[in-house]
Amino acid sequence: MADTPLKIMGLSGSIGRQSKNGMLVDLALQKAADLGAETHFWDLQEKPLPLVGEEGCWSNPIVKEFQEMASSCDAFLVSSPEYHGTMSGVMKNTFDWVYDQHIGGKVFGLMSTLGGMSNSNTLNHMRIMLRWLHANPVSQQLAVGHVKEAFDEDGGLVDSDVDKRLRSLVESVMKTATMYRDS
Repeated sequence: MADTPLKIMGLSGSIGRQSKNGMLVDLALQKAADLGAETHFWDLQEKPLPLVGEEGCWSNPIVKEFQEMASSCDAFLVSSPEYHGTMSGVMKNTFDWVYDQHIGGKVFGLMSTLGGMSNSNTLNHMRIMLRWLHANPVSQQLAVGHVKEAFDEDGGLVDSDVDKRLRSLVESVMKTATMYRDS
């Protein structure tokens, strides 16, 4: 298995890759790809997940595809905006479609974006939720405050220290996922 690249899935708690969270997940996935990972971004704009409990949701083919993709991945890089002190409803609904059999024992890198000062509310709530799913978030995490000013016109992070912290998070996810997968 050591020669097989890690398979990493990116999840955004905002709809669309052009959202700030989509952009942050894409940056993280690019760093992972640069380090040799096979990466996949689940785009909720292209493949929307129904609300849990909605009529017909349990037999939705997109849900089955999402669960199969999650099951096949070694690790995840996820980012949610913080709304009212917690993760977005989009992020929560995304996580509501995976269970222990899909992500139990898998490694997560957690990120969040905020309109104001950064804090850890959303990160802590995602960490608690993932513990219930028997997943393993790494200790590094990233909160990007003042998100409207955080990206340049090319979609990169303006603050080089934040970019370094993002790279460190990605490296930690990959190192931990490799240890779990190859043990």
